[in-house]
Order: sequence, then structure tokens, then C-alpha cells
Amino acid sequence: FTEEKFGQAEKTELDAHFENLLARADSTKNWTERILRQTEVLLQPNPSARVEEFLYEKLDRKVPSRVTNGELLAQYMAEAASELGPTTPYGKTLLMVSEAEKRLGAAERDFIHTASISFLTPLRNFLEGDWKTISKERRLLQNRRLDLDACKARLKKAKAAEAKASTVPDFQETRPRNYILSASASALWNDEVDKAEQELRVAQTEFDRQAEVTRLLLEGISSTHVNHLRCLHEFVKSQTTYYAQCYRHMLDLQKQLGSAQGAIFPGTFVGTTEPASPPLSSTSPTTAAATMPVVPTVASLAPPGEAALCLEEVAPSASGTRKARVLYDYEAADSSELALLADELITVYSLPGMDPDWLIGERGNKKGKVPVTYLELLS
Repeated sequence: FTEEKFGQAEKTELDAHFENLLARADSTKNWTERILRQTEVLLQPNPSARVEEFLYEKLDRKVPSRVTNGELLAQYMAEAASELGPTTPYGKTLLMVSEAEKRLGAAERDFIHTASISFLTPLRNFLEGDWKTISKERRLLQNRRLDLDACKARLKKAKAAEAKASTVPDFQETRPRNYILSASASALWNDEVDKAEQELRVAQTEFDRQAEVTRLLLEGISSTHVNHLRCLHEFVKSQTTYYAQCYRHMLDLQKQLGSAQGAIFPGTFVGTTEPASPPLSSTSPTTAAATMPVVPTVASLAPPGEAALCLEEVAPSASGTRKARVLYDYEAADSSELALLADELITVYSLPGMDPDWLIGERGNKKGKVPVTYLELLS
């Protein structure tokens, strides 16, 4: 091994296919470690908590249950509502948000548990099981190769010495004693060559056997990829379920807050809490299908049997108008709608029997329908 490092010894090279298997195995191991570590960071951002969990696992002890950030926030909000007054508007809202945060924390806990079992555990098992076996066999193959190269070098030296000893000296110029010694040395080197050849055959057999064992283990990396692919699908499924649950919890909370706002401030307009663009539906059976709200036409704003409203002839309602700030850019779908630019201020009001998802917006001499979800109603 030292002579190889100094370039003083020949090295038995492995075939190209074997080298490719080794490179793919090393790449799989390196990326599996990175993905595992970053997934642990995603599930538990606190490094101290991760170290604690690692120590518990190494000691074969059960990891204690830890309160999630959402559950802790819910606890603080509930305690604040109890102290500030649960019957006040602020206290009631704190209690509602507290319940929602508690449900979010529980969903996060389920997601962490599911992801740890279905994704982290298989990756960790590969690194601590299969990869350790592969590394052990690779080290053994390295030793077998070094033995083989040492036998090749020994045989090469023995043959060179035999060739030198077999050169018969000229009897006329050499003493008889030296001639006899030369013949004896040639016989000894013949025995040394035979012994080196035998050791080389044994070393070659052991090397070939170990190379085949290592090759089979390296080819098993393909099965590892298939298993990790299945685990990745499970991780995505659990993540989709988690975010769908969070979406439903927050949607319910938004509806509750909208109803509470209408009860606390009667006479003010409270728009729908349905988002303009809900997330895509999940394939998980526990995920509710999200649908896009239907945009009403101008004719749909008028009662059945009556002509469509002419926006230019519409007057503000008796309840008066309000100012609203535009949250996002909005491109009008037709001439009955008003295009919006983010952060601009417009005047809005509603009409009797009008779809609650829409308001009438005015900007200068322009007037048209605007979606409520794109607005922040001001005083």
C-alpha cells in the first residue's frame, strides 16, 4: 500500500463496470446522508432538540414527547384570554385562534411522526445497515487486492532473480566452486518461483471471490433506490395531508373570525373568507378536494327575469361606501369587472342581493365588479 502511494508498485485495476458501481454507491451514500440531515432539520428546526433525540436513540431510550410550537402558542393564547377576559371580543378571538393553533400543532405532530417512520427510518437503516456491510466488504476487497499485488511483485522479483542465476558462467574464466554455487542458487530460485506462483493463484482466487461478493452488494443499490423512491412517495403523501389539514383548519378559523366580526361590528360589510385560489386537491383520502369559486356574470347579479344591471347606472347603497386597499393585482375578465393594481385605494360598496364574493368598486370615473378576496376593507 505504501509503495502504491509513492508510485513504486503496480496496482491491479478493477473493470470499468465495477468502478461505476463503486461511484454510484458512494454517490447514493453521500446524498442519502444530506437528504436525511436536511429532512431532520425540516421536521425539527431546533438543533438542541435534534441532539437530544439523537442521544436518546443511541441510548435505546424512548424520546420524550415534546410540545410543538403551535401547541405552545395555543396555550399562551388561551392563558391570555383567561386573564384578559374570555367574554371580551379580544378574549373570544384569542380562544378561537388558540383552538385553531392547537389543531395545527396536533397536525404537525402527526406529520412529524409519520414522516419519521415512513421516510427517515428507511434512510437511516440503509446508512447504518446496508452501507456498513458494503463498506466492510470493500475494505476486505482492498486487502485482497493488496495481497494479490504483493504476490505479483514477489513472483516478478523471483523470476528476475532466477533468470540472473540461470546464466551459466564460462567454466574457463570461473572457478569450479563458483560454478557449483551458481547452480545451487538457480535451483533455489526455481523453488522460490514455484512457491510464488502458488501463492499468486491462491491470492487471485480469493480476490475474484471477494470481488464477486462486493459486486453483488453494489448491484443491490438499485433495489435501495426503488425502496427510497417508495419512501419518498410516502413522505410526499404525508406532507400533502399535513398541509391540507392546515388549510382546512385555517379556513374554518377564517370563517369563524368573519362571523364574529359581523356580530361585533354590526352594519359593516364582512366578505367571504373563501380564498380566491385554494390549493390543489390531494390524492390522499383524508384530503378534501379544493375547488375554485365560480365567478358570477353580470346577469347573475340581477334577480331572475330582470335585465342585467348597468354599472354606469348603479348608485351606492344606502349603507354608504367604504375605502379599500388592493392586496394583489387583478386583471378584469370582462368589461363588467374593474382591473386592480396592488396597494391602490378604491371606493367600494355592495348592492342588495349581490353575490357576497364581489363588491362594486369605483376609481375615478371607472366602475366595475371587484373580488372581495383581493381587498383589505378600511374604515
